[in-house]
Amino acid sequence: MAKRAAPEVNAGSMADIAFLLLIFFLVTTTIATDSGLNRKLPPMDDENVEPPIIKEKNIFTVSINGKNQLLVEEQLMDLKDLRKAALEFLDNGGGTDENGNKCDYCKGKRDPNSSDHPNKAIISLKNDRETKYSMYISVQNELVAAYNILRDRRAEELYGKTLAEMEKDYDDVNYRGNKENLKEKIEKIKIEYPQKLSEVQ
Repeated sequence: MAKRAAPEVNAGSMADIAFLLLIFFLVTTTIATDSGLNRKLPPMDDENVEPPIIKEKNIFTVSINGKNQLLVEEQLMDLKDLRKAALEFLDNGGGTDENGNKCDYCKGKRDPNSSDHPNKAIISLKNDRETKYSMYISVQNELVAAYNILRDRRAEELYGKTLAEMEKDYDDVNYRGNKENLKEKIEKIKIEYPQKLSEVQ
């Protein structure tokens, strides 16, 4: 008796289906990206340009030692008090800016021994090698929160919205207002309270 040949299965369509499924998953899958701290690196030093002279009273020193203790202006401080201390320093307005203008929007104590103007105020953050990363992030959060509070307050005074709300509107593709005008307002707030956070090695 002759052997009957088994019918072959056409696998060409299976390959097409597998290829279409692969494309479908590549298009619909979202790839998680690592989140981190948004920091702009300083430009390369130009040896011909002299660094500006900064008064010591315009620098707010924050240090974290190897035991995760917080030293602010050489004094021990709890993390919960850091935001308030940073707010007082940044919003002091005890002098003038580079053009000799007083800060008319500052609500601080105007202490002549503290920062002259938000444009001159610098927060200097120094960490030890043994500092825990969680402590470093917590300190960063408190310092950035101080800037955000001042910027939101100023934005509400001028435009009736917080800076966070204005930035959300700017990123919204369905926003019906004038985006160029909104961008100018956002930049104005950031210029009035510039985020000058320096990390010392």
